[in-house]
Amino acid sequence: MTRFTIASFNVKNLIGPDQEYYEYQSYTPEEYAWKADWMADQILSMDADIIGFQEIFDKSALEEIIRECDARGATLNDAVVPGPEKRYHRKAIFRKLGFTPYADAALAFAPNSNDKGKPGHRRPGVAILSRFGFEGAPEIIQDLETPIKVPLKDLGSDEAGHFTLSRLSRPILKARVPVDGITITVFNCHLKSKLGEFITPKGADGPAEADLTKYDPVGRAMGAMRAALRRMAEAWVLRREIVEELNQGRPVIVMGDFNDGEHAVSSEIISGEVPFKNYAWMLRHDAEHRGDRYSDEENTKIRAAIEKVQLVSAEKLFVRKSLRDMVYTTAFGGVYESIDQIYLSRHFHPDNPNRIGEMEYFSVLNDHLTDGSHAEAPYNKLASDHGQIIAHMRLGPEETDKT
Repeated sequence: MTRFTIASFNVKNLIGPDQEYYEYQSYTPEEYAWKADWMADQILSMDADIIGFQEIFDKSALEEIIRECDARGATLNDAVVPGPEKRYHRKAIFRKLGFTPYADAALAFAPNSNDKGKPGHRRPGVAILSRFGFEGAPEIIQDLETPIKVPLKDLGSDEAGHFTLSRLSRPILKARVPVDGITITVFNCHLKSKLGEFITPKGADGPAEADLTKYDPVGRAMGAMRAALRRMAEAWVLRREIVEELNQGRPVIVMGDFNDGEHAVSSEIISGEVPFKNYAWMLRHDAEHRGDRYSDEENTKIRAAIEKVQLVSAEKLFVRKSLRDMVYTTAFGGVYESIDQIYLSRHFHPDNPNRIGEMEYFSVLNDHLTDGSHAEAPYNKLASDHGQIIAHMRLGPEETDKT
C-alpha cells in the first residue's frame, strides 16, 4: 500500500521583481520577497508529492521558491524528526512531522504560447512538480494542430456558422506520473476566466466596453458570453484528452483552476455525464411507439459506458464522507466558492469494486483569503487569491487492524 498527496496551487502572478506582467503591474523587490516567502511556507505546509501550479510567468522564480522551501524543510526536520541522539524512540508517531525535500523531484513547465515577453502584456503558464518524476516527456496542449470548429445551429434556420478554436488561452500540461508501479496521467489546467472578452474595432485604441465611464451593460454581457464560450471549448479539449487516456485503461487525475464551480457546464464537460439510475424507463433514441424503451441489458451497457469515462470531484467525495458542508477556494463580493478542483477517475472511486485505491482525506488552505470587495490589503496582491487544495490518496487495499 502506498500513500501520496496531490495538490493544486494557483499562485497568482509569479514573476520576478521589477517586471511588468500586466499593464502597470509589477512587484518591487520587497513585494516579491514577501510573496516568495509566503509561497515557500505554503508549499512547506502542503508537503504534497505532486503539485500543479497555475499563473507561472517565470520558471526560475518557481525553482528559487522550491529551493527555499527545501531549506526550511531541512531546518524543520532537524527540529522534529527523531534521531539516535534524541531521547524519544517511538519514531512511528512522528511520521507526519517530517518534510520530504523536492531536491530530486522533477519540474515540468508549460509556457503560454500567447506570452511574447512584452512588458505589460505577459501571459502565464502552468507547471507540475513531482517527487515521483515523470514517465516520458510531459506534453503541452495549447496550439491545436487542427483547429476545432464547433458548428452552431439557429433554431430559426438550418445552421448559424461555427465557433473556431485554434489556441487555448492557457496551456494544459499533461504528465504521466509513476507511483509505486502504477502510472497515473495527471492533467493541470487553467481555463479561461470569467473576465469579459471584448473586441477592439479596427483603428480604435481599445474596446468600447472597457470604458466604464460609458458603461455598456449589454456589450459587457456579450463579452462575458464570449469568455464562457471559450472556457467551455477549452473544457472540451481537455475532456477529449481525458477520454483518450481512460479508453487506454489509464488512471487519470485532473486538477487546476477551472474558473467555474463543480456544477457549471464547463466543469461538467470535463467530468462527463452523470448516468441515470435506470435507462429502462426511457424511450429509445429510435423509438417507433410510446412503449419502445431501452431493455435492462441495454441499461446496464449504457451505464457502464458512461461510468467508464466519468470523473468525480475529490471535494465532493470529501463532503460525502465528512460532516463538512462547504469548501471554498475563492472569495469575492461576499461569494465564497470553489473554482479550483481535483477530479479523479473511477480507478479511485470508493463505490468501484475494481478500484486501485481511493482518496482518504481532502484539505484546503484558505485562511489567507480576503474578500476582494474589501479595501486593498497586502494579502490581496502578494498572497494568492486562491486557496490550495490537497487530495490525500491511497493506492492498494485499505489496511486492516490485525490486533
